[in-house]
Amino acid sequence: MTMRPEATASVVRAYIQHRPYLRYPVQKLYTIGPMFRHERPQKGRFRQFHQIDAELFGDGGARSDADIILMAMGLFETLGLDDLTLNLNSLGCPLCRPTFKERLSSHLSDKGASLCSDCQRRAVTNPLRVFDCKVESCKGVVHDAPSIVDFLCQECRDHFRSVQALLEGSGVGFVLNPRLVRGLDYYNRTTFEIQTEQLGAQNAVAGGGRYDGLVKLLGGPDHPATGFAVGMERVVALLMDKDAPGIRKPDLFVAALGSTAETVSFKWAGALRKRGIWVEFDYGSRGLKSQMKKAGRLGAGKVLIVGDDELASGRGILRDMTTGEQDEVVLEGIVEVMEGIFQDE
Repeated sequence: MTMRPEATASVVRAYIQHRPYLRYPVQKLYTIGPMFRHERPQKGRFRQFHQIDAELFGDGGARSDADIILMAMGLFETLGLDDLTLNLNSLGCPLCRPTFKERLSSHLSDKGASLCSDCQRRAVTNPLRVFDCKVESCKGVVHDAPSIVDFLCQECRDHFRSVQALLEGSGVGFVLNPRLVRGLDYYNRTTFEIQTEQLGAQNAVAGGGRYDGLVKLLGGPDHPATGFAVGMERVVALLMDKDAPGIRKPDLFVAALGSTAETVSFKWAGALRKRGIWVEFDYGSRGLKSQMKKAGRLGAGKVLIVGDDELASGRGILRDMTTGEQDEVVLEGIVEVMEGIFQDE
């Protein structure tokens, strides 16, 4: 038994076990849950943390990379976090990366005395991890290191250019960061991080990339994959420094007076909800004053008042809770009438 450090491997194992690709070759999967880190947590990190992971299996092209990046950026845009920077790089493939790793190892061996103890070990076992180090002396060493982009084969170079073109065509800005790597060897080609300046050294709120070899490595078919993970605690920390995104409130509250009006308005509410309008009503048989108070507490935008008199005349009262204005509204075809009102707004 172990405490999982990340979700990608778990999702891949589930993908291999349940074989959803037999139904459709391209699969989009996600998971949300707690993860754990073994090392002593740095400032801005936690022993237990939570991630949102999104993975796309079955396509090795640039469009799936761009699509997964747009999904991540769209999530933050929806949350109202717009002061973020997309960092982009390519890690090459098993054909072109070995040459780069050899050149990088040579560079690091010449600078070994300037590296921290961890990076001296990494320089031998996994030299790309040195790019991840936050120690200032190590940052200075990798600043002068060769760039992996200069070692890409033609296929990887074309793939990376296509990803950039798709992002540019979608209006998404990015920074090319040749020092950006992933911590595990099964990543290849496109890699990215979404960063902020508001969290100090731990500035990444999301990161991801392509990992075409992992499915096969874990015993499955040779299927390409790409994905990303979002650190939920870091997103919460950013949201605490901003105004929270607007909380949606009911579009309409129906204040029904009398058993006949309650029965009729119940049917109206169901029909309006099916059309995407958020409708609330009172489940008891309270008076108008109590129902109006409830509508106010819920923050409903409008209140439709219907009683026996209104049913008899065929005209209800529609009150705008923001302005306090009231207008008569025809009850015949009220579902279509209310749908039109909310569409116009």
